[in-house]
Amino acid sequence: MLLTRRNMISAVAAGTALPQVAQASTPIELAWEDLIPPGLPYSEIIGEGTMDERNDVWLPLFDENATKLNPILDGAYIKMPGFILPIDVSTAGVSSFVLVPYVGACLHTPPPPANQLVYVTTETPWQSDDLWEAVWVTGQMQHELQTTEVAETGYVLSAEDIEIYVW
Repeated sequence: MLLTRRNMISAVAAGTALPQVAQASTPIELAWEDLIPPGLPYSEIIGEGTMDERNDVWLPLFDENATKLNPILDGAYIKMPGFILPIDVSTAGVSSFVLVPYVGACLHTPPPPANQLVYVTTETPWQSDDLWEAVWVTGQMQHELQTTEVAETGYVLSAEDIEIYVW
């Protein structure tokens, strides 16, 4: 075979594409602290706050650290656990939701900072009788600050698989 510039470029392109294909089939398993950029302590994403004495809840004040996102995760194929806070629900199930780190986040307490919330969409609605169960969500993650009806989220995840999290 004659080694031409075109053949060499094709071989290099094919060689670099193979590891990406292999990586795409194995998601990176994340914990919630992985959503915070390396070197930024969790204690620095929540600033001072005030106590709402009437409703007996703490109202944290977020600074710019609350919207700082982990650059490694933009475009990453990931798997992470969390709890579903439904946004779009139909008889077919939940097709979009905010993945939250603990039960009741955003409902009974002030929402966590944006870099601790993931807006998830799925083409196959999640059907469950118990939305209080923890789930694993697998899919492609992107950086995208957006405001939902429940909170500001820092990440968007296009879910291809959702399953019950087994403790």
